[in-house]
Amino acid sequence: MTEFTLYTADNAPEAAKPLLANSVAAFGMLPNLHAVMAEAPTLLEGYQVLHELFQKTSFNAEELTVVWQSINVEHNCHYCVPAHSGIAEAMKVDQSIVDALVNKTALANPKLEALRETTLAMVRERGVISDAQIETFFAAGYGKQQLLEIILGLSQKVMSNYTNHLANTPVDNAFKKYVK
Repeated sequence: MTEFTLYTADNAPEAAKPLLANSVAAFGMLPNLHAVMAEAPTLLEGYQVLHELFQKTSFNAEELTVVWQSINVEHNCHYCVPAHSGIAEAMKVDQSIVDALVNKTALANPKLEALRETTLAMVRERGVISDAQIETFFAAGYGKQQLLEIILGLSQKVMSNYTNHLANTPVDNAFKKYVK
């Protein structure tokens, strides 16, 4: 198995050092995912930009969590599932939502369930989803903007989930209590 380095501000490539500083400023720590991504500073920068942009979408904290965790769970990401469980808690997302997402069970809120199902369809069908799925999504109260915003969240999660698969990124101590 290929081993990846967990970079720090001291040993990271020069182009990654300010990006790692941004990570520490944003999270109060250097997430191991970011420490691995520092190997390719453009990947880390792209991930940070997509993360920031996804948080600026029309989705609220619950909806962001539904998109992130639906993808993380579908991709079986050993790192991002517990990390986003912790992030959801910090964002004050109801624990029942996080539990349902992690356990792959339907969400009690029909609108959030439509978001989960549409996100999963986007992942599973590589964006080629049925008109019926889109109509269900729209009937739940979402529109074209949100349909496209799922793609932004998916893009961000592909970057992190695939990095974690390749690097077998160790889960940060802050998120270990969320490992199931």
